[in-house]
Amino acid sequence: MSLVTTDWVLANLNSLKIIDASWHMPAQKRNPAEEYLNAHIPNSVFFDLDKNSEKDTDLPHMLPKQEAWEKIMSSLGINNNDDILIYDNSDLKSSCRCWFSLIYFGHDEKKIHILNGGLKKWIFENKPITKDATEIIESNYVANEKENLVVSFDQIKKNILSKSFNVIDARSFERFEGKVSEPRKGLRSGHIQNSFCLPFNLCINQKTGEFKNLEELRELFNQNENIEKELDQVFTCGSGVTAAVLAYAYKMVNNDYIPKIYDGSWSEYGKYPA
Repeated sequence: MSLVTTDWVLANLNSLKIIDASWHMPAQKRNPAEEYLNAHIPNSVFFDLDKNSEKDTDLPHMLPKQEAWEKIMSSLGINNNDDILIYDNSDLKSSCRCWFSLIYFGHDEKKIHILNGGLKKWIFENKPITKDATEIIESNYVANEKENLVVSFDQIKKNILSKSFNVIDARSFERFEGKVSEPRKGLRSGHIQNSFCLPFNLCINQKTGEFKNLEELRELFNQNENIEKELDQVFTCGSGVTAAVLAYAYKMVNNDYIPKIYDGSWSEYGKYPA
């Protein structure tokens, strides 16, 4: 699996293409691009999730078209054969989303690594940070889109009756149960019929900002006896970001799993009447 330690990153610092994928919820009123300019891991480039998502839609954080992704990667100097390290200052959620995006567009998953604990742990351990701009040599990235990794709205609706795969929601229990209003306007509260709730932050050690160990993660995914283990797992959330945390964590305990996300998530499904 591709989860790596701060010491591993430090030892391999000059052989990696490093992506700062930090992103914050709007309510946090933090600017990840400004934070990157103030402190980042040496030689890293900033990946702006908001800017690098599909623009021709009213849904947030949808995967861009293949041609757009190729331009994004090329502008960051990423090559197809690069070993990539992703980190964030966002409790791992946007690192996992960037990881999923790279896999979706065909980058070799064995060459994609996530820094466990992110920038917070890196700084806590007094590892080197810089304000210096990273020199970027534009590349010619060629994507290979894997459309089967994304589940559509129609597939989600049909699955309510067919129950051919499990839908697991990464939002909080309060949002899942409709006890609180959705943070985005125009969305009803609640969840997809027959789906299950596993809040993404339960996968993270809140003290260290790292993923919980394999035994703890395995227990989390096995705790709901109503989830049929022989079916495929499809993850959803508010806008497709934290769903990727569950997809990554599930792959940690089941390396054969091919990550699948309902990209529209509740931002799409919640627009329509129950």
